[in-house]
Amino acid sequence: MISIDPHPLLEASSFEFTFPKPLGELGRVESIMELLKLDAPAPFRSDDAVRGQVRELLRYGGYKPTGRGKPASEYLIRAVGEGALGSINAAVDACNVCSLHSGLPISVVDLDLAKAPFRIGIAPEGSSYVFNQGGQTIDLAGLVCLFDADGACANAVKDAQRTKTTPATTRVLYVVWGTKAVPGRAAAAAEWCRKMLGG
Repeated sequence: MISIDPHPLLEASSFEFTFPKPLGELGRVESIMELLKLDAPAPFRSDDAVRGQVRELLRYGGYKPTGRGKPASEYLIRAVGEGALGSINAAVDACNVCSLHSGLPISVVDLDLAKAPFRIGIAPEGSSYVFNQGGQTIDLAGLVCLFDADGACANAVKDAQRTKTTPATTRVLYVVWGTKAVPGRAAAAAEWCRKMLGG
């Protein structure tokens, strides 16, 4: 479903999932939220080595993964540790749990808002997109991204606002931004996420 441009470090894994009803009707899923803790049982643990390898992955195209531009998985560790992260919706909660424990950033895209075909590649100079409701933008130059027919729509730092999940979302695409330096972890994370959702 996704074509991937040649990349010496990227080991991405993806899958689609369809929820039985819109996310707004599903509400909070307690079995998922119970895992959104640093000491929750999980098939793997994030550590400094994994975090370093993810940053190397993002640096490859010239992007600088520091400050506000660091991988989303690093924000999760701090937010969960401070008790500052609550439930968003079942799709994003499962993503957050899996990303927290695997140490790999994960994107979630609403398949009814995005437009095929999909491709993963490095964003060119001058590219950007809005990533929140406040209209803030992220400079994508040199960052490996997921593209749909309308341009970049997700990456390991911040996903585009235009394809984020909403209460009406039923079909999503997950992309786990893994690295060949930690072989097999992206696929394992994707499989755990799928099982968490009941797939």
